[in-house]
Amino acid sequence: MRTIGLIGGLSWESTVIYYQIINQRVRERLGGSHSADSLIWSIDYTTVENLIFADRWDEVSTLLTDAGRKLQDLGAGLLLVCSNTFSRVSDDVERAVNVPVLHIADAVAAEIRARGMRKVGLLGTRFTMEQPFYRDRLAAHGFDVMIPRREQRELVHRVIFDELVRGALRQSSRDAYARIIADLADDGAEAVILGCTEIELLISDKDSATPVLPSARLHAEAAAALALADGHVPAPR
Repeated sequence: MRTIGLIGGLSWESTVIYYQIINQRVRERLGGSHSADSLIWSIDYTTVENLIFADRWDEVSTLLTDAGRKLQDLGAGLLLVCSNTFSRVSDDVERAVNVPVLHIADAVAAEIRARGMRKVGLLGTRFTMEQPFYRDRLAAHGFDVMIPRREQRELVHRVIFDELVRGALRQSSRDAYARIIADLADDGAEAVILGCTEIELLISDKDSATPVLPSARLHAEAAAALALADGHVPAPR
């Protein structure tokens, strides 16, 4: 089994999902009391949050690539940037290390393909929804990606940073997200990506008539499978 290195704390609220799901999948596969060989480098979220709002992505890249090198030096044979927003610098991390980096959008794309879908909606931070890095990665897999209207994007973004990364889960926000998902479905989305790892703390399939794709869970499950298979990371197609 490869040791999985998690670049976490982005935020720690969702890094918990990764640790839990990876260990659950390993135990299901190997049985008994097995768990994953894993390492977590958890970053102070306020530090990187301030950097992205100041558009200082070069400094974010430096912090995350440094974390990736440290995890590799400690024995990680596979790395994950545990975030959709911060996957903007995943390629930088991959160039800085000698082990595979499993991109979160690739894990999501594999699930979309497995379900036979082509057109999906995307919820996330304003960075993820509006900047091209994430949508382009999905487009490279052959999918059409829709985002909400501007006022809806602002609401989704605000809830993430004012509530979810701080552990606040409010029914009013859950209801608002469900309405936005329904609007995306009305516009043709076959499913909606929960493209911020914290969103799946708030929303699940039971809250929506439209299928939702929980990015953190899918990323963690793909990492566990890859670590156990000791396989290679597939490139976008």
